[in-house]
Amino acid sequence: MIIHKGDTVHIRNGKDRGKTGKVIKVYGKNSKVLIEGINVYKKHSRPKRQGEKGEIISLPKPLDISRVMLYCSFCKKGVRVGHKLEEAGAKTRFCRKCKSPL
Repeated sequence: MIIHKGDTVHIRNGKDRGKTGKVIKVYGKNSKVLIEGINVYKKHSRPKRQGEKGEIISLPKPLDISRVMLYCSFCKKGVRVGHKLEEAGAKTRFCRKCKSPL
């Protein structure tokens, strides 16, 4: 999986096209990503006790992972990602355009 929790991503299409947000959770089996403040829908909840009022709650819904790209802070846009193997055996990600680490 290229995208991890805590990454900043750029939305490629849909109602939030062009926006950026931070990844809250990654659902690997479904290939979905939950992003803070993106793809927010309203849910109506019923009152739980008598005398209490119902309310409208805003919930972020998961997006398909194919609709997002990693955001490069140097290029200031969504970019493709490359991988490098370091000498210590660690795998690092980098921007294909400006070669800066992500």
